Amino acid sequence: MKSTKIKMTVLAAAASVVMSWLSAPVASAQDAAAAPPAVAPADRDWAEYKAITTCRWCHGPEGNSISPIYPALAGQKAWYILEQLQAFKAQTRRDPFAMGIMWGMAAQLTETQMIALADYYSKQKPPFASKPAPFQGAMIAREAQQGKSIYNEGIAATGVPPCSACHQADAGGNDQFPRLAGQHALYTIKQLIALHNGTREQAVMNGVAAPLQRSDMMAVAYYLESLR
Repeated sequence: MKSTKIKMTVLAAAASVVMSWLSAPVASAQDAAAAPPAVAPADRDWAEYKAITTCRWCHGPEGNSISPIYPALAGQKAWYILEQLQAFKAQTRRDPFAMGIMWGMAAQLTETQMIALADYYSKQKPPFASKPAPFQGAMIAREAQQGKSIYNEGIAATGVPPCSACHQADAGGNDQFPRLAGQHALYTIKQLIALHNGTREQAVMNGVAAPLQRSDMMAVAYYLESLR
């Protein structure tokens, strides 16, 4: 009984945080995730060179990673990429891949360089951006359809809010929430697990992910991967 009350308290808190974001004035929300400063031509050139010589081995030269364990960065919001790079450098993002790989990669970057990299990737074209990708296989297609329902409607029984309320109907993100469309399913699942168990800390998403079952995570991840 006690654990049930604790769970309901967590869900209520998560819902309250989500609703406070949704009802916040637009100006204050944009202030919280202000666009990074303009990038000088020399810094833009450096970012492109860094992306195609170093970052490409995980993320691809234009941010369209081939390996599903690494996130696709092309078309992601610049403010979000910058925020993650800053967290890696400050060692405040503590999920396993962050600690094992990105802490070291970000340690050598200046603020100007992080801003330039964020700008570079945000301006790259996501893969197959002109048309939706078909679901691959009958089983994944069924899971993706379930994921579409969770994404757009949430899970009322466990208090999970619809993802589209924050990340937009097309999963393209905005000035407050990152782009999710087209992200590798495996990477999305990995992050949802980290948010669920608290190894990655994010005030809103820790609460949203807490009641998700592994099957829910897989369904949403497959649906997001199908979007472009």
